[in-house]
Amino acid sequence: MTNDVEKRWSDKATFRRAGLYAGAVVGVALLLMAITVAWAAANRDECADAQFLVCASPDRYVLVFGPTAILLLGGLGAFVRAYQVWRRGGTWPIWHGAGWALLTFMVIYLGISMRAFAPT
Repeated sequence: MTNDVEKRWSDKATFRRAGLYAGAVVGVALLLMAITVAWAAANRDECADAQFLVCASPDRYVLVFGPTAILLLGGLGAFVRAYQVWRRGGTWPIWHGAGWALLTFMVIYLGISMRAFAPT
């Protein structure tokens, strides 16, 4: 028999920490995306006739896989934190939810950003 914590979401301090963590991870991923797009816009003269703003191959890889990797690592970090909180007997489902939210954002971002590799 396990001594599992009740799955309540009423721990406001843990909810705040998990929310700030997830927000910071999403913010860093969006910041990398914005920096990549700005970098590509500054170097636009290399491929002025391209339909997609990010036209150079390295820029496309960074645009697609950089934020995806950040969201993946952030989601895995939230799951590790959920395990640590569970071991202490705390309210772990909040961190578990943050991990699943970050992995969901990762899949959505990856699906949308793969258009960068679509043939034009």
